[in-house]
Amino acid sequence: MEESVMPRVRLSETSPLALAYMGDAVFELLVREKLVCAGERPPAELNRLARGYVTAVAQSAAVEKLLPLLDENETDMYKRGRNAKSAHAPRSAGAVEYRRATGLECLFGYLYLCGRIDRARALFDAACVPAP
Repeated sequence: MEESVMPRVRLSETSPLALAYMGDAVFELLVREKLVCAGERPPAELNRLARGYVTAVAQSAAVEKLLPLLDENETDMYKRGRNAKSAHAPRSAGAVEYRRATGLECLFGYLYLCGRIDRARALFDAACVPAP
């Protein structure tokens, strides 16, 4: 049983953009874990490969694979992040892709702070192609 980092009550009151901020780090960590575990590579190559996972475009595509796997609570958390109003304007992605990526990051931040990193890892594995 994993332990929650934050009480659930506080999580429900936490800004979806704050959860997305946390989820960005969690998602990046899962990407790095996947790449490092796939075999020895120089850091420059690891960084190049990681960019294929962490862009708003790639994260938006991952959402398509994830949505059918989410329970009601996870879907609600994704939607909270997707619908959050951000002052940040995307440069390399469309507004819809950026909002979907924010929803994905919100979900991963929520799962981590609930102590459900195994669930985050399972969703990441289901949504992301194996490392090259």
